[in-house]
Amino acid sequence: LQLVESGGGLAQPGGSLTLSCAASGVTLDYYAVTWFRQAQGKEREGVSCISSSGTTTTYSDSVKGRFTITRDMSKNTVYLQMNSLKPEDTAVYYCAATISLNDYYCSRKDTEFEDWGQGTQVIVSS
Repeated sequence: LQLVESGGGLAQPGGSLTLSCAASGVTLDYYAVTWFRQAQGKEREGVSCISSSGTTTTYSDSVKGRFTITRDMSKNTVYLQMNSLKPEDTAVYYCAATISLNDYYCSRKDTEFEDWGQGTQVIVSS
């Protein structure tokens, strides 16, 4: 499984970006996927996750109500729509995937993941 993130860049406060996590090598149909971020000098944070079926999504308190995670199985891709961006959203964003036989389970704990993308930089600044 290879994961490639894209869609990062520079955005103004209050703006929007959509990140993509594209998988190759295997289908993501049986994987739960999580978006993490790591700001300079800070610990990695699990931002949002989606279960293999897409039925369950969770968000950290810091992004709840502003970010939306979705998956498109036909494109083997998971998205993170980020709205109302704040300077504190500045970080490198990573996606990670783990096989999940439970259609309703996903996790934002980084210790549960082995497959990671290379990251995409998001900078929120005026």
